[in-house]
Amino acid sequence: MYIPKYYKVTNVDDIWDFVQNNSFGTIVTTAQGKPIATHLPLQLIKEGDTYYITGHIAYGNPQWRTFEACEDVLVMFQGPHAYISSSWYEKENVPTWNYQAVHVYGTASILNEEELKHDLTMLLQKYEKHRKNPVLWDKLSPQLLESQLKGIVGFKMKVGEIQASYKLSQNRNEKDYMNIIDQLRNEGDSNSKQMAELMEKRLKDEI
Repeated sequence: MYIPKYYKVTNVDDIWDFVQNNSFGTIVTTAQGKPIATHLPLQLIKEGDTYYITGHIAYGNPQWRTFEACEDVLVMFQGPHAYISSSWYEKENVPTWNYQAVHVYGTASILNEEELKHDLTMLLQKYEKHRKNPVLWDKLSPQLLESQLKGIVGFKMKVGEIQASYKLSQNRNEKDYMNIIDQLRNEGDSNSKQMAELMEKRLKDEI
């Protein structure tokens, strides 16, 4: 991923927080030189000093057969994004787009049945534990679980290279920056509002 110096993120803790909060990602591999991508809910797991991205994919999806054959598997995570009009700048310029994106490269392997069950248990815990009637692993019937497990393949990717770009108008002067935040709040869509909040948080974090 091309990352201008203004937007490069190197704080690993910040990057992992981002991944945890934007964990519906895209996994990319290749088969005979052709890229293949699948959009999946993913988890970040730490074992000792090593990080892994884990998830599962439909058995009928041929991409899982490419995992162990690929030297580099790419997983992409994306946060809020918003159009930035150059009419919001003090001086003439061109429009642009603000966004947050993280690319993680690594090597993938297939989970055995017990590893897959453990991963699914944690996934349900993450998304169900706060609900009024949580659907947790031990509350589902063994018959249902057994039939569903036959239809999926679990995997984990050992994290190697990490690339992160947060393009939040860091290259603009203070007046432009504050005006962009105000204008984004007035856009009336959720992505613009979230981008305004991110830009404002960035200012507070720097104080």
